[in-house]
Amino acid sequence: MTGQQDERRPHTALFEREREIEAARQAVEELCGGPGRDRPRGGLLLCSGEAGTGKAALLGEVRRIADELGGCTVLSARGSKGAETVPFHVVRQLLQPVLAPMTQAERMELLGDWRGISGPALGIAPPAGAHQPDPQGVRDGLDWMVAQFAMQRGPLILIVDDAHWVDAESLNWISTFAVRLGELPVLLVAAYRPRELPEQVPAFAELVDGRGHRPVVLHPLTPAAVAELVRGALGAGSDDPFCREIWAVTGGNPYEAVELIAKSRDRGLKPTEESAALLRDLGAAARGSGLITRLEQLGTATTRFAWAAAVLGTEIAPRMAAMVAGMSPAEGLACADRLREARILAGVTELEFVHPLIATAVYQAIPPATRTAMHGLAAWAVTNAGQGAAIASRHLLEVHPDDDPDLVRQLRRAAQEHLAVGAPEAATRCLERALAEPPPEEERASVLYELGCSTLLTSPPATINHLRAALDLPGLPDGLRVDATYRLSQAYAHNSQLAEAAKVVADQAARTPTGPDRMRLQAAHFLWKGIQLEEDGAHERSREVAELASRLRGRDNSERALLALHAFDGMVRGDDAMEVVDRADRTLTGNRLPTGLGWTNTEWGFEIPSIIGITYAFTDRLDQAEELFTDAVRAFEISGWRGAHLAFAHEYLGLVHFRRGMLARAEEYLREGLRLADRLGPGLPIQWDGTCMLVDTLLARGRIDEAQAVAEKYAFGPPYPQAMVMPDAASVAGKLLLAVGRTKEAIAELEAAGRRLSERGRHNTLWAPWALDLAAAVAPEEPERARALADQAVQHAMRFGTDTAIGEALRRAARVATPEDALVKLDRSVEYLRKSPCRFEYASALVERGAALRRAGRDEEAAGQLREGLELAEVCGAEGLADRARTELASSV
Repeated sequence: MTGQQDERRPHTALFEREREIEAARQAVEELCGGPGRDRPRGGLLLCSGEAGTGKAALLGEVRRIADELGGCTVLSARGSKGAETVPFHVVRQLLQPVLAPMTQAERMELLGDWRGISGPALGIAPPAGAHQPDPQGVRDGLDWMVAQFAMQRGPLILIVDDAHWVDAESLNWISTFAVRLGELPVLLVAAYRPRELPEQVPAFAELVDGRGHRPVVLHPLTPAAVAELVRGALGAGSDDPFCREIWAVTGGNPYEAVELIAKSRDRGLKPTEESAALLRDLGAAARGSGLITRLEQLGTATTRFAWAAAVLGTEIAPRMAAMVAGMSPAEGLACADRLREARILAGVTELEFVHPLIATAVYQAIPPATRTAMHGLAAWAVTNAGQGAAIASRHLLEVHPDDDPDLVRQLRRAAQEHLAVGAPEAATRCLERALAEPPPEEERASVLYELGCSTLLTSPPATINHLRAALDLPGLPDGLRVDATYRLSQAYAHNSQLAEAAKVVADQAARTPTGPDRMRLQAAHFLWKGIQLEEDGAHERSREVAELASRLRGRDNSERALLALHAFDGMVRGDDAMEVVDRADRTLTGNRLPTGLGWTNTEWGFEIPSIIGITYAFTDRLDQAEELFTDAVRAFEISGWRGAHLAFAHEYLGLVHFRRGMLARAEEYLREGLRLADRLGPGLPIQWDGTCMLVDTLLARGRIDEAQAVAEKYAFGPPYPQAMVMPDAASVAGKLLLAVGRTKEAIAELEAAGRRLSERGRHNTLWAPWALDLAAAVAPEEPERARALADQAVQHAMRFGTDTAIGEALRRAARVATPEDALVKLDRSVEYLRKSPCRFEYASALVERGAALRRAGRDEEAAGQLREGLELAEVCGAEGLADRARTELASSV
């Protein structure tokens, strides 16, 4: 900024901004503490206006008010048209100034466990390990760091100018962090042009459009305000026609009005009606082609230096701009001086354009071929300066394709760096550009493979296209071909195309020699087949898995994966639980997941550990299940996988606590899992599991209305997803319909579930208790059918053999039995469930046996059972069951 501008701006750019300034003052006072303010309160202040309307000046006023009040830290950053593709560019601008002066110990204390996850994005720590951080995890880490800073060091103001040009990664963080501002002593102030909001960050558009955050809108100045500006700069004698023409030429745009007034003074124009005719031409010289003409008049060298500065975009080092312009540092400094005098550039050690409008006009004026060449030089200069391939990639993206293998290598390296900081979209842009170069023929398949891997978390359909293309080429090494096929099957599965997932690995397995690679593909085939809700050939697939697994001892991870699949299949089918558990045990080493088969291992994915934990959860091995899913939470948090993976781990810990009978704790985990899943958008598979488990838990607690509300919120009901849900979704949906009194609909839902499951040999009465609920539903009109359904369920439970399965089947079968037989069944149920780790089922059996004893006239014995059942129900958090026990006790008095 020139001295002249610095002198003008404070008192000119805020004309007619009294309401806007008052809104800014109120926001800062609420944070920093003004009159009558006891406690800092954060918030969001949005400032909307077209280019030149004074957004930067209003942001400067926010800083001035903060300085005046004192007691808070102000950090600021600005988006740049040239740096939109540099991940976390604005985050680093904002936060590095407070992080850089800190000692390593201070940074460690501030970031804590997040250092390895968000530290690379901030540019203060190297990437940790081989795992690519999940973008959601990086954002969560940034939330934590900013919150800790604000809590420890006092209120914090974050100012972001030109938010419409902020890189996607930073803007996504800003948009999600804004939701938390009400609970933190942080004020976020963001200014943007409303017609230039980036389409690739819909979260920011939603934030802007949200009812709770109406932006402060900066409108053009009125003729009276422009006249006041003119008379303040050119003298009180400036006549009305001259002032009116200044307003007409500039449209009341504050920046353009100030510039035109300054040029009038520089030209020595008298502020009279006779001079008004000259203003239109003079105004044209301040923007667009007029600005470029004025620039060209400064000479070829100066013009070229301005071009180089426009290509570099922000934080322009004069020496680097001179290098890109093809001149010596001394020539560059001379050009910078001329551009400062012309009010085009500002700054000394670091240059910037006086206004983004000027930067845009200069950049667009560069001849296309020259612009491309300059981007190539800029990439070389950035790399030569040691800033890394990731920073250079924004320039490499602008270079025309030219069969350059070195450029391909640089872009691939940049993609790796982007992935390492949690920016998969940026990695995708680099790899797509590398393909367009194009790469050498022998590298093309590998580039496509890397491209497919980069989109796995963000766009399964894109991953499918890239990996299929890679597999169609001959240049992919055999090991990479197996891995690409496995990842392709994962992408199909994540895209709800389970049949395609199973087929692609089966086809590749048939072409792969016997050994671990082939077994890995076979395991994937059986996995994607076996979790299909309406699987074709289920019995044949079960036989094949059993035949393969019968010869295995768990010597390597391929064998362990097949044993895990055999165990899971046996659990769902309701096979002998002792044999099922023995298979699951052989997948572990020392009761823990073996190396290479962990939760964050990318070779196998998290599905194999998942089915081991689920198998334990439904076979009364709850300690092992809890240990596995607790490890999952820890592993995902350490690796920064804070999206669907962490949601999954919380939900299945909820399942384990549900099975234990710790219903309140189960509900907490399930709601947290759904909260995490909801951040990723609607309709995800993990939301089905969480919803199903939460509905089941709320029904167990006796909170039928809450269960119904959750079901409605998540559209829980048919049509169901292709993949099986834990527990069976249709069985839980039927149970809910029965609980709310929609008996006919419940019968239809449960009958359909029964047909679907029985045809595929899936008879586990804990995972899919459809028959027992159906028996209760039809009992009033078809008692014999009800007893037949219940007896068959008891037989399946006996075959499975766990105390919980048998005891629970007997308890529920007693509901439709004759009074004499019911008490016998309840006696046996209590005996089995007393040995079970599942306390809610045991409490239910005690209460139901107590009620049956009361009806049989055995009041003293009934009271003992009911009191024991009541006490246990209260421990479980089963309010509905506890209420029933109290009612029965009152009746027995």
